Parts: sequence; structure tokens; C-alpha cells
Amino acid sequence: MKNRILFLMIATVAMFRVNAQNKDTKVVLITLDGFRWQELFTGADSLLIDNKDYVHEPEMLKKAFWRDTPSERREALLPFFWSQVVKMGQIHGNRKLESKVDLTNSMWFSYPGYNEILTGTADDKNIRSNDKIPNPNTTVLELYNNAAEGKGKVAAFGSWDVFPSIVNEERSGVPVNAGFESATGNLNEREKFLNQLQNQIPSPWGSVRLDAFTHHYALEHMKKEHPRLVFISYGETDDFAHDGDYQAYLKSAHNTDGLIKDVWEFTQKDDFYKDQTVFLITTDHGRGTEPLDTWRSHGKDIKGAGSVWMIAFGKNVDPKGEVKEEKQLYSNQIAPTILKILGIPVPKEIEGKPMKL
Repeated sequence: MKNRILFLMIATVAMFRVNAQNKDTKVVLITLDGFRWQELFTGADSLLIDNKDYVHEPEMLKKAFWRDTPSERREALLPFFWSQVVKMGQIHGNRKLESKVDLTNSMWFSYPGYNEILTGTADDKNIRSNDKIPNPNTTVLELYNNAAEGKGKVAAFGSWDVFPSIVNEERSGVPVNAGFESATGNLNEREKFLNQLQNQIPSPWGSVRLDAFTHHYALEHMKKEHPRLVFISYGETDDFAHDGDYQAYLKSAHNTDGLIKDVWEFTQKDDFYKDQTVFLITTDHGRGTEPLDTWRSHGKDIKGAGSVWMIAFGKNVDPKGEVKEEKQLYSNQIAPTILKILGIPVPKEIEGKPMKL
């Protein structure tokens, strides 16, 4: 009887300790739109880097990103991922090593991909285009914002102007700054300058702003408001790929690696986030490889466009490094994993299962 009481006491203390840890934990979810697993794990593509159909300054690009081995090339392209993140977290999706991450939706383009990432369930019936239709599904951002501990502590930032619909900003109450939206509310001087600058620097695209604006709007909000759950979606890689500009695609990926390092370093200097934050990074879809020109495209008719990748690092994440074993993960596991990290029950309607990090 005494042993049973002692066991219950230990179990109760352990439960309270876990709950306390969850209440202190924050999550930063980041996506790089349409960035291929091939470049993540092997760096610049030998078939593209000096191909004049896709690169206008091949010698300059090769000097920046070409190296003798795939491991050297990937570190030249993504130095933060491959010199720091690999030592403190997990990098999944190198299919050459049988580590696989796949979409469960069959559309293989952006809105269905982001819906799957953010809700934990693919919805091929309702999410069949990139049209600005308010998402009928509930995202992890909305679920956490509806919880007592998360109310008013969630924010989303995206370069693509469809995110207010994907998050269903009006219904969810989650503030979304996306597309060419300016910062609003009680602005600091840096946000006022960003608003002015965004109006003065044209984007190459009609629905996607340059990632630097998304990044700095997010960072300023984190400094001021300290949200517990932040979603940041960088978009340039996908649009430069659609443009067939491999040079800009690589340079943008390299720049985004630096932006993510910037967010990480901020969290490690800020008392609210330091040693209490988990980073999850992924992409909404892959791209083609064969025929060669399909690197520009994705969608259900493009072979390989459903193959993605996933990165995790931060508080309590096992530092496995690059996963080099046969393992299958899915994009629909991200949302329930976030809920588990934050100590929120996973609704039974969510199809994905939490990952063990």
C-alpha cells in the first residue's frame, strides 16, 4: 500500500513538472515555400548551376555555392542549418538515406500544403486551389489562440497574400501580417520605417512580397508582444523557381538560412524565449527533377513534388543531427506535435500523430 501511494505521489509530481514545462515552452514554426529536399541535403544541383537557361551568371554562382562534395555544397548554401542546427537538432528527409517526409494531400501545391501543416489533416475535398477562400478547417494557431494559456499569444507572418485566408483570420482571431500588409497598432520606429520602405520597394510578384519584410515584421512583433506561438512563412524560393531563375532561388535560400539564424539568435538573447523555444521548419511542397525543367514546377502531375523535409531544434529536442536511418514522417504530424509541445490536447479529428522529438 505504501509503495502504491509513493508511486502515485511520484507520478503526480512528474505530471505537474511536465505541465509546468509545457506552460513555459514557446514554438516558432517556419516554412520555406517550395524549397526542394535535394538542395537542402546536397546543395546546388550540378545540372542547374551552370545551365544558362536558368542562370545568368554561372561563374559567380559557382564561386558562391559550388564545392566538390554534397556535404560541402549544402554547408555553403545553408551554413546555419549545416554548421549549427545539425549539432543541436534533427534534420529529416534525406531520401538517399531512406529518411522520408511526405505530404498526405494529393494536390502538391501551396494552399493544400499549408492547410495540412497547420491543421494536421489533409483536405483534398475542400482545399483544391490557391484561391483566397476562408479555410473551413481549424489551424493549430486557432486552437492555441482559443486556449486560455494561448489567448492573444499567437501571431502569423507570411510573404504570400493568401495566408489571411489559410489561417482564417476573421474567424480565428489570430493576427496575420501577410502579402503587402503594413504593421498596425502601436508601432515602434522600426515598424514605421518598414511600412514606408515596403511601399517604396517593388516586389517582382503581384501576390508575394520580399521575405525581408516578412522577417522583420515578425521579429519586431516578437520583441514587443512575445507571442508563445509564431508562424513565419518565407516565400521567395518558390516564386524564383517558378520564374526559372535558379540563381535567385539559391541566393534566396542562402539568405533565408541567415534570416532563420537571426530569429534563433534573438530568442537566445531574450529572457522570454531563451532555452524555452522549439523551432520547427518545413516546406509546403517539393518540386520536380525529371524532366529537368520540372524543377520549376509542382502539383500532382509533377513526380516528386510530394516529397518534403522537416527540421526541429530547441528545447528538449533530441540532437540526432541528420537522420540517417529508414524513417517515415508526414507533414500532417507537425500540428499535433506543436499542440503536444504546448500542452494542449490533440483533437481526435486531427489525422496526424505527434512526433517524438
